[in-house]
Amino acid sequence: MTTRYRLVLVVMALSLLAVGAVAIGLSVGSVKMPFAEVMAGLLDPAAPGASVIRDLRLPRTLAAFGCGGLLALAGALMQVLLRNPLADPYILGISGGAGVGALLAIFFGLGVAGLNGFAFAGALLAILIVFGLAHGDGSWTQTRLLLTGVMVAAGCGAVITLLLSIAPEERLRGMLFWLMGDFSQGVNPTYALIGVAVIGLLTAPLARDLNVLIRGNDTAKALGVSVSMVRIAIYLLASMATAVSVTTAGSVGFVGLVIPHLTRMMVGNDQRVLLPTSMLAGGIFLVLADTLARVLIAPQQLPVGVVTALIGVPVFLYLLNRTRYQ
Repeated sequence: MTTRYRLVLVVMALSLLAVGAVAIGLSVGSVKMPFAEVMAGLLDPAAPGASVIRDLRLPRTLAAFGCGGLLALAGALMQVLLRNPLADPYILGISGGAGVGALLAIFFGLGVAGLNGFAFAGALLAILIVFGLAHGDGSWTQTRLLLTGVMVAAGCGAVITLLLSIAPEERLRGMLFWLMGDFSQGVNPTYALIGVAVIGLLTAPLARDLNVLIRGNDTAKALGVSVSMVRIAIYLLASMATAVSVTTAGSVGFVGLVIPHLTRMMVGNDQRVLLPTSMLAGGIFLVLADTLARVLIAPQQLPVGVVTALIGVPVFLYLLNRTRYQ
């Protein structure tokens, strides 16, 4: 079976699953709606329950799909960039920078627009700091990049702890929910959907070079790959994908770590297949996780990051154990 034919089959199957996941996300909640009622609400603004579907569930479900795709894509790219299967989108401090910005916005009582703006600015600042420090003299190695990211993340973690310790009690719950990942605060899916489409398209031409880069820098250079340019492109694309996701929903863990591994088991390590299928699988996973977050203790809602952690930890331990005995 050719790579292109396999990609078409897998993408078609995942696309059907994505449609099913979105349908479940729209139907299930504290009030369950039949699929016919969901379709009526989507087509007719005056239909019973249309406001719930259009104003609450549809934006939330689409945001979850976009963020899941972004995180899974960023995780797959980071694992190639650092040549480390344990790499995830947050390993280089981007989530920490966004967290500092978001918590500052909540601390000072800014609105949703201020929170999103501060979170994105914090993520962007972290990206620039890590890139500048790790690439300062041009000797950008995986180890140096990783250590720089870990130190920036540690610094951001200290600032986050400080903000949590001095925050007014009435704002502490919002801060904690944001840090755990949350789609319940009227999220706007526009940026996540645009981000997953644009970054996915920009990543596609790099897939062949990534296949070579996996074999090592020396091999890639010998085969004509501009290693430094490809690595910079990977870093920037993965970082922007993470920044958009974190700005939309906060820090949602394990999607970018586990989904690329599971997808790799299904389709192999050809990046031309792995990257698009990881995006679809990540979107499906986060939509279903967010649906669980809404119904597990309904009418109360859990942060979606709690659900992804509860699912991601045992899955990742299984993958580690499976790899050990192969």
